[in-house]
Amino acid sequence: MAAQASGAPIRREWLSIHEACVLLGVAPATLRRWSNAGDIEVFTTPGGHRRFSRAAVVGLLPAARRQRPNLARLGETPERIARVYRREAGQAARGTPWIGALGDEERAPFRDHGKRITTSLLGFLDAATAEAREASIADGEAAAAEYGRIAGRRGIGMHETVDIFLRFRMLFLHELATVARRRGLDTTEATDLLETATEAFDRLLGATMSGHEEAMDR
Repeated sequence: MAAQASGAPIRREWLSIHEACVLLGVAPATLRRWSNAGDIEVFTTPGGHRRFSRAAVVGLLPAARRQRPNLARLGETPERIARVYRREAGQAARGTPWIGALGDEERAPFRDHGKRITTSLLGFLDAATAEAREASIADGEAAAAEYGRIAGRRGIGMHETVDIFLRFRMLFLHELATVARRRGLDTTEATDLLETATEAFDRLLGATMSGHEEAMDR
């Protein structure tokens, strides 16, 4: 109570998975792997959410040089990665029958939302805080849901919509793997980078499918 009256912040002893990941600089999948192996103390709430002891997390810091690489820290600009990815994605899209059958004006909404999704992914990878990461991926989920709704309204089936999404995901992950090789990342660093991107893609795919289902139900 004295701390509250003086305006001093209360230091929480248990951290959410996102807070612990930001402190350690690793992907959520990595932290889950460590907790499953018993390498870090974890408490599971009645709702199924993991909470990590602050002391245990801080105790890992001296040895935690396995930080998820930040793209900027690697000397890779989001603009360059986006440019390369969009070039490859454009070529892949032209080879997809249903996209190839669309006129340029019909493709524009898909292209615009695709750019927004790419921007959110890069923001998610480069964000310095859990809040910034959530803001980035939330914008991407909104764009992905609209992408799915547009596809559904145009009569494009779920299979075709998911197929093109998976093609784009493969291209994006391939570009990240290229960055990892070019920058000489070790196996752990490269894995953390790709796991973080995959986690984001899983959320975006779910949003795309939900948007498509919503359009088809109307």
